[in-house]
Amino acid sequence: MLAAAREAFGEKGFDGATIRGIATAAAVDPALVHHYFGTKDELFLAAVQAPADPADLLPEVLAGGPDGLGERILRMFVRVWDGPIQSAGLALVRSAVANEWTARLLREFLVTRVIRRVVGTLDIPPEEREVRGSLVASQLVGLVMARYVLRIEPLASASQESVVAALAPTVQRYLTGEVSFGAEGSSSGTLLPARPSPS
Repeated sequence: MLAAAREAFGEKGFDGATIRGIATAAAVDPALVHHYFGTKDELFLAAVQAPADPADLLPEVLAGGPDGLGERILRMFVRVWDGPIQSAGLALVRSAVANEWTARLLREFLVTRVIRRVVGTLDIPPEEREVRGSLVASQLVGLVMARYVLRIEPLASASQESVVAALAPTVQRYLTGEVSFGAEGSSSGTLLPARPSPS
């Protein structure tokens, strides 16, 4: 069942994969999938071997609204990566670097379970959410690679507070600030305006 789930999530993404389709591919009844894995969300976490469930961590990140969102997501991200899940998370990242199929699953996990939920709280058009979300993802993935995989100093041994202080303004700008993002075939790019805080 897990092999069928990984295949479905890797090919169709979280939204496109269904419990019924996964059960059919695994030649089992959908009820059996529900029995062993519960919801589609829980099956997805098992399929990607996620070291933590973002649903348990994101409420505190999202509780404060758009102001300070970049700082809160970075603080949570670094705290989780500096914690006990680090070895499992690193195994997943290293596997994704070497294997396109695992990369698709990790990308789907990051986009669906983390980034989409964060930018979904912002009052912006869907196409702008996609651009801003991809920029936030670039910062988070870059941080994992530099701090935990390549262990580039002094970032690798910096305190959590130092990392958050250095990177949070960039993540916040990606979320709510003015961003120039190159449109295909355009040398000037597209300007995403800064988003005013709700009054």
